[in-house]
Amino acid sequence: MRILIDMNLSPEWVEVMQESGISAVHWSTIGKYDAPDVLLIQWAKEHDYIVFSHDLDFGTALALTRADKPSVIQVRTQDVTVSHLKNILIPVLQRYEEVLQKGALIIIDETSQRIRILPL
Repeated sequence: MRILIDMNLSPEWVEVMQESGISAVHWSTIGKYDAPDVLLIQWAKEHDYIVFSHDLDFGTALALTRADKPSVIQVRTQDVTVSHLKNILIPVLQRYEEVLQKGALIIIDETSQRIRILPL
């Protein structure tokens, strides 16, 4: 599993994910900081990455285009720090790896996860 971390999340996620055996790259090492979401989606799809973001626009983009890839993980919390979310996110990634590889939108908050299979 390979994760593309959006600009609105800390680059610290790369190390945390790698420590958990998950390949990850932060968008800041790939493209421009102000790139539109469509470029991240295109890059992730072309390179078989899953997008991890705090941006709600990704779900909308998937729905409007009826895309079946890339999978997107959206975090809907006020506190998006690594220390707050790592014990929530990493188990979700591991538990739903197969679904994410096929194409899904997973929305995570402190108390729940909602999974929608792509296309929406």
